[in-house]
Amino acid sequence: MTAPFSVSHPLPTVRLRPKANARAIRHGAPWVYANELVVDRRTKNLSPGTLAVLEDEARQPLGVVTVNPASKIIARMMDQDPKAEIDTAWIARRLQRALALRERLYDAPYYRLIHAEGDGLPGVIIDRFGDTCVIQPNAAWSDAMIGPLTQALVDATGCSNVLKNAGGRTRSLEGLDDQSGVLEGVAPDGPVQVPMNGAIYMADLTGGQKTGLFYDQRPNHAFAANLAGGARVLDVFSHVGGFALASVAAGAASALCVDGSAPALQLAAKGAEAMGVSDKVETRQGDAFDTLAELAGEGAQFDVVICDPPAFAPAKPALEAGLRAYERIARLAAPLVAEGGILGLCSCSHAADLTQFRTASVRGIGRAGRRAQLIHSGFAGPDHPQLPQLAETGYLKSLFFHL
Repeated sequence: MTAPFSVSHPLPTVRLRPKANARAIRHGAPWVYANELVVDRRTKNLSPGTLAVLEDEARQPLGVVTVNPASKIIARMMDQDPKAEIDTAWIARRLQRALALRERLYDAPYYRLIHAEGDGLPGVIIDRFGDTCVIQPNAAWSDAMIGPLTQALVDATGCSNVLKNAGGRTRSLEGLDDQSGVLEGVAPDGPVQVPMNGAIYMADLTGGQKTGLFYDQRPNHAFAANLAGGARVLDVFSHVGGFALASVAAGAASALCVDGSAPALQLAAKGAEAMGVSDKVETRQGDAFDTLAELAGEGAQFDVVICDPPAFAPAKPALEAGLRAYERIARLAAPLVAEGGILGLCSCSHAADLTQFRTASVRGIGRAGRRAQLIHSGFAGPDHPQLPQLAETGYLKSLFFHL
């Protein structure tokens, strides 16, 4: 066990520039950008992840922040009490509050336990898979305090195994390494079975995408599955069979999973096998855009088509190209939907808001010569709570159209 972590006051101070929006910070905005802070030599020399007291231009304290001079997000609010002690006990309280919410929401320990700022632990993602938790410490402070964070997590949940996932773009933006590993216990020796929406998913916790499974789509999987009784389903960017397996569990006649990753499709097939529905689930490896065009050339038709691509617009510089990609996906997918069928389109892009994504999707459907009714807009599940002051915590959008 790691020794308890504690911080001795007084902490160093950092100060907002005169034109920075201190009111927003007081009202819950959690981030301070580098151009909003007085970055003198002393601040530049702070180690990434250092705790400090944030002051406004009049030197009035706003709270305890964690500072990373190497990041554009130079300070993240930890606690609006400037006298807060950010120690193992503080982390444990945040974890216990998050755990209490999840235990009200779900009857099995498979969920996102910590959704970064949405759960008051800036930059930290923790997904739970039964007796194993996977941490993505995407902010410098959580890397520096990984010991106490792990200890508090074990104490709160009773989990035997804790893994660190250091992949992804966010850590590189913080100047952090990409070294994953085992923090507590052992890594599973194979894929972990995850029951969700009546399906069984196979999650690769050490070599898969992100933490191994996308819990955020749980309610959208359920919505699509509710429409899939007796249907022919096409699940594009399927990963481990998210929409396909939920739909087959709900009575779909068949499902085709399309993805560029052979290992992901193998996990989808193993999930279908675990469910006893291998005869209803097929996989097809290939580029999604190319495969959609190929299916159209083959005259294929489906009653439910879902496209859940990776983030085409992860940041503002990629927005225009990303919106064009979403439009193209809609244009290629719409002809594959049988008359009266359902088209589901998803975006996990931070930079594209709901209106922009909807506009691109409708344009693509129109360019395909189809007429659409928007019947449902979906978002991430309640284990991905949004911080109202931070739009980035509400990144997922799903649109369901009746064609």
